[in-house]
Amino acid sequence: MQQYGVREVEKLLQLPRSTIRALVAAGFVSPGRGPRNAWRFSFQDLIALRTAQALVAAKVPPRRILRSLRALRRRLPQSMPLSGLSVAAVADRVIVKEGASRWQAESGQYLLGFEGDPAAGSLSILQGKPRTQWFEEGAALENSDSAGAIDAYRAAIAADPTHVDARINLGRLLHDTGRLAQAENVYREAIAACGNDAILLFNFGVLLDDMKRKEEAAKAYEEALRTDPAFADCCYNLALLCEELGRPRDAIRHMARYRRLRRGQ
Repeated sequence: MQQYGVREVEKLLQLPRSTIRALVAAGFVSPGRGPRNAWRFSFQDLIALRTAQALVAAKVPPRRILRSLRALRRRLPQSMPLSGLSVAAVADRVIVKEGASRWQAESGQYLLGFEGDPAAGSLSILQGKPRTQWFEEGAALENSDSAGAIDAYRAAIAADPTHVDARINLGRLLHDTGRLAQAENVYREAIAACGNDAILLFNFGVLLDDMKRKEEAAKAYEEALRTDPAFADCCYNLALLCEELGRPRDAIRHMARYRRLRRGQ
């Protein structure tokens, strides 16, 4: 995980050293220590520093600032690209803009519209890895570090909200690690951001099936087949699901279609 010295923080955030020291002394940020006991700040520390400074300037009570920062830290990954992300103090709230999404730090609630000027009191840093590099990093980490892979895929999405493969892989990993509700949110946001994609809809169907929401799963599979009529595995899953739902004719039809597609491969 990349770390930053005080000079780098001053340059990146345009904050004087005295302000950085004051925010640390107030307990808003707890940096690590490096050689010669020098402060070393993480990416999350940078976000917290700039957000705290904006909230202090907005005269938000210290207790509210601490509560907002703790919530923000819980919701941010350990690392992500320093592009495509901004944090703003709007009234007494902390609003995070991540790609096309906007959410409130303290509650995690996604916002339909952005209230106030996102440039006011915001942190926007313009460097970082390209989206393809984050996606490749996520793929490389899947077998050894699922949490790191999840962070990398989130970073790829923050860099490019239309990166459908990153959204698909993120949803699948969340599903595989038992975070079904989070996976559902990822898939729904992916459909809204990227439109219909056969693999995305198929994975969504598998998730809904595992959540015992059979009718919804069938609709997802049917939509996947409308997107890609030659998706054999989707035909197979839908055939089994129709059998469970007491729709034998549909089950026979989809299984026959699956066999035709397999023979043609």
